[in-house]
Amino acid sequence: MRFLLRRVFGQIVRSGKLTVIDWDGKSWSVGEEGPGPLILRFHDRYVALDLLRNPQLAFGEAYMDGRLTVQGGSIANVLELFARNLGTSAGGGYLAWIAKLRFLLRRAMQRNGFSQARSNVAHHYDLSGRLYDLFLDEDKQYSCAFFEKPTDTLEDAQLAKKRRIASKLALRPGQRVLDIGSGWGGLALHLARTAQADVTGITLSEEQLAASTARAGEADLSERVRFRLQDYRAVPETFDRIVSVGMFEHVGVGNYATFFARISSLLEDDGVALIHSIGRSDGPGVTNPWIAKYIFPGGYTPALSEVLPAVERAGLIVTDVEVWRLHYAQTLAEWRRRFTMNWEHARRLYGERFCRMWEFYLAGAEMGFRHQGLMVFQL
Repeated sequence: MRFLLRRVFGQIVRSGKLTVIDWDGKSWSVGEEGPGPLILRFHDRYVALDLLRNPQLAFGEAYMDGRLTVQGGSIANVLELFARNLGTSAGGGYLAWIAKLRFLLRRAMQRNGFSQARSNVAHHYDLSGRLYDLFLDEDKQYSCAFFEKPTDTLEDAQLAKKRRIASKLALRPGQRVLDIGSGWGGLALHLARTAQADVTGITLSEEQLAASTARAGEADLSERVRFRLQDYRAVPETFDRIVSVGMFEHVGVGNYATFFARISSLLEDDGVALIHSIGRSDGPGVTNPWIAKYIFPGGYTPALSEVLPAVERAGLIVTDVEVWRLHYAQTLAEWRRRFTMNWEHARRLYGERFCRMWEFYLAGAEMGFRHQGLMVFQL
């Protein structure tokens, strides 16, 4: 078993060095010789077996459970080592076969009917708002920020993102805007405040609905901004503008035609829609199984080649495509820094295992943008 696992790690780590200490104290290394290697320590005999069975799922689970720990660095350093070596490949040998099998099953894993969509959203977004206060900016923007300068704070970059979106929408006072996946309401309030727009935000998160409605009242904007617990497929009105930031990742590849058909039917003939989503630059793929189980069930980050045909079939005209990549790596790095600073507060909310899970999620996502095929697109 040790030989097989060493072979798997050896297929991944070619640049840099990784040392593994087994549960019985025996150690082995892969990669190049160098000073200060990262060390993975397995704390029970079954870690290696679990990794051989399903490495993408088991690695994160073992770290969450404390059965796998890191010495000489952090889990972020280990994930960066893996991501830098793998690039956009799934890895060699049977790792590639696992990825192909998951690709064949991906539509079944992304079914997002009305009730399933609500359940999937609740899994992540109905966590306590106090958790998100620990690492998001003051406006609780939970999507990629836009760093105009290297010295920008997270607050600066999130404001720049909102301004950029508002500019692309070319809003006029009084225009009706639909915000699909309105989160904690920050973007809707920004559009109402700065462009005098009339905004309807929809979400499937009860936690976010309560928070955003309260914020609209506190800002004395309730007459121009309202929020509803509603699926995009059930909206009855039409709008001059539609914006959706960070929601499209939850639609599922089998529902793209439905999504853009709804955008088309909800939008006035001279209207403008802006869709902001995480995507992949390396073509259609699959959701990491650990992410699908613990972070975003039913989620999928699409390639543009999967999205644009659905846009065209809906009769919509693409007038602009912008791609961001390292902006999100920097956003995630700042989220992770703030979360780590507030680890003890998070531990009191959800426990140590949750904290390790969240750290693994933020670090893994960051490395996906730095070294692999993840990016953000705005259509």
